Amino acid sequence: MIKDEYKPLLKKVEKPGRYTGGEFGSTYKDKENIDVRFCFCFPDTYEIGMSNLGMKILTHCLNKLDFVWCERCFAPWEDFEKLLRQNSLPLYALESGDELKEFDIVAFTLQYELSYTNAVNMLDLAGIPLFAADRGEDYPIIIGGGPCAYNPEPVADFFDLFSIGEGEEHLCEITALCRRCKKEGKSKAEFLRLASRIPGTYVPSLYNVDYNSDGTIQSVTPKYPDVPAVVEKRIISDLDRAEFPTDFEIPFLETVHDRINIEIFRGCIRGCRFCQAGMIYRPCREKSGEVLNRCALESVKNTGYDEISLSSLSTSDYTEIDKLINKLIEWTEERKISLSLPSMRIDAFYEELMNKVMSVRKSALTFAPEAGSQRLRDVINKNITEEEILKSCKTAFENGRQALKLYFMNGLPSETGEDIKEIALLAQKIVDLYYKMRLNGKRLNVTVSVSCFVPKPFTPFQWCKQDTIEELEGKQKLLREEIKTKKITYNYHNAKVSFLEAVFARGDRRLSKAIAEAVSRGQRFDGWDEFISFENWMDIFEKCGIDPAFYANRERDIDEVFPWDHISCGVSKVFLIKEYQKAKEEKTTPDCRTKCSGCGANRLGGVRSCCP
Repeated sequence: MIKDEYKPLLKKVEKPGRYTGGEFGSTYKDKENIDVRFCFCFPDTYEIGMSNLGMKILTHCLNKLDFVWCERCFAPWEDFEKLLRQNSLPLYALESGDELKEFDIVAFTLQYELSYTNAVNMLDLAGIPLFAADRGEDYPIIIGGGPCAYNPEPVADFFDLFSIGEGEEHLCEITALCRRCKKEGKSKAEFLRLASRIPGTYVPSLYNVDYNSDGTIQSVTPKYPDVPAVVEKRIISDLDRAEFPTDFEIPFLETVHDRINIEIFRGCIRGCRFCQAGMIYRPCREKSGEVLNRCALESVKNTGYDEISLSSLSTSDYTEIDKLINKLIEWTEERKISLSLPSMRIDAFYEELMNKVMSVRKSALTFAPEAGSQRLRDVINKNITEEEILKSCKTAFENGRQALKLYFMNGLPSETGEDIKEIALLAQKIVDLYYKMRLNGKRLNVTVSVSCFVPKPFTPFQWCKQDTIEELEGKQKLLREEIKTKKITYNYHNAKVSFLEAVFARGDRRLSKAIAEAVSRGQRFDGWDEFISFENWMDIFEKCGIDPAFYANRERDIDEVFPWDHISCGVSKVFLIKEYQKAKEEKTTPDCRTKCSGCGANRLGGVRSCCP
């Protein structure tokens, strides 16, 4: 459906398949029979967006409605953006080729903070005014969602509303309201007021934000009595009954995760104190093995993929994992379809399961101890011991593994130089274990990847400061010096990029002007090393009168009002404070199945949880 004026441009770009649409499995509808046109935008490249399971699920749910046509749009790479601007052509949706301005709703999934400039730039490329206050009746409703919507304040001025939580039902309700308001001739303001009454909907323009003299938040209050003071997230109560796409678009080019992704459960029972996903996706809910097996079988039949990945935050915590693997192997082995289990906890990795899932294809194993010392693992509530780590590695070696990837963080609360040295010591113990076993004489490679700790909203560490860039880089240098063997490959994350992530993770509405300024200066793809300009960002903050250290490097008082306190993820602030205090005392909390710690998530109505 590419329009003629765009076709010459596609001959000049690196990967035209990003912009053509028309993939096998795409959804097409007659515009004349559609009441609401919806464009789902992913603010990163096609290859990343087409690997996102959430996007597949939500577009599928919307297209199941006969009165909606949900299309797709991705952030254009720099070559295509340049051509669009040179030729004064707007950004368009892949299915119809129509420009985004022609849609009723344009929605963005905000997966990580450094995609904010891409999302705002996509509005600019579409010819849509950046700020919600500047958009009249002739422009689409702009919706934000995804994990970053739990603190939407840094981008609140750009969006008409946010979908908080799981969107399968919520977005359909919003779209149905849009349809009704169109038929009744209601204004955008009237639609937004009505939408605010739908649980899970946050309309920023309906709230006042007041600040203290020291720059902290004094209050966030609704302007009208019928607008909720606290917006509580939406969840799907029964995953077995939830919509799941088994017939979806097959990309023309290789994507980041070029395979079938089957979501086996949502939430996490573990409670790592740094992990936002482990808190905001609570309570833990599972799909039954029968439903999962059917989804996998139908997906293979409809798409032809030869790899299935079982997706979750901690796959080995799925209660029916053995039974499910056995069911899948009954038909995947003979068809030479491989199974992969990402997000395995190192203490739950055992020989029988590994033999099953590795029967078709062998690849490097990935474990995440997160911290090198037991003291620091207790601080972050990782609840694994060095003995368990080494035991799991031994099992992996006995079953033919010669490559391991280990994920750690530096800059964690209370971390010392000794904790950093323990990362190198643990990696060396794993190397020594392999060669002590004298298995086959093949060379072992252990990859140690270290990211920088970023304090996130709705975690027990949301009160913590981030280490300064200089401190983070000093710890990176120390670890590099402590690794003594070439059998260990050391990778680490850019500390300046992590600093920017921390600024926006706990930011407020005053950052919107900085984001708009960044877009006007050409900032794009800030999560990509080849595009990020830290110096440019520092100049932008200075011009806008913003001290980025105020957001990133400042310890919060326990009673400080956060920019996101009017949003609820279901986990109580009282619970988070208790976990924060236990971290300071280096005390652990058992997982949710061992003992319920009263986080509050199970109070959400109608939930069939796999926790007690």
